[in-house]
Amino acid sequence: MNLESVGILIDLRPLGERDFIARFFTYDFGVLCGVLRGGQTARKNKPLIGQVGKVSWNARLESQLGVFHWESEKNLAAYLMQTRKPLEYMNCSFALISSLLPEREKYEKLYEDTINLLQNLNAGDPDNLYLQWEISLLRELGYALNLNVCSGCGTGSNLTYLSPKTGRAVCSSCALPYIDRLYKLPLNLNITRAFLDRACSVQGIDLPMVRVRLA
Repeated sequence: MNLESVGILIDLRPLGERDFIARFFTYDFGVLCGVLRGGQTARKNKPLIGQVGKVSWNARLESQLGVFHWESEKNLAAYLMQTRKPLEYMNCSFALISSLLPEREKYEKLYEDTINLLQNLNAGDPDNLYLQWEISLLRELGYALNLNVCSGCGTGSNLTYLSPKTGRAVCSSCALPYIDRLYKLPLNLNITRAFLDRACSVQGIDLPMVRVRLA
């Protein structure tokens, strides 16, 4: 079995003295996990987290771990290494993808959003950019947040709260009886973390520590 795509190297773990267990987030097949032979000792084309390039995954059977062939084209993480917050956001995004997305399921839009995140974290407003990325991830996990109309009356104005059950906005009038059970808008990383905690709980895993520590 052979799978070929373009992808982002999002995780590396040593396997013996020469190899890595690697995870790639690919455009065509989502998360792929396999062995990167000689990755620890490579002098040319050395694998680094945040690299983007052509990746192929080969295995005799679909159920096997598989082996990667990897051709890096550019390293989108290189310019983030000198700035703490963008680097934290990159690490969080990679950890969440590795933990929450099933292997070999296609997520084209999230892949494009992840490339956009890496390319723009050092420009403009990285806090809002990362928040929008988490909203995109939550949508793929089945938690599509709707901030456009009130879930109670349908109005599009005075939307000041968010329902933790439905992920939909609530106007001030409809929120009055339930204020102590609702999240106060505007949306922030504490609110998206609550939904991520729920997604992790459903899968029986803990929220990645890098996201727990994110200020």
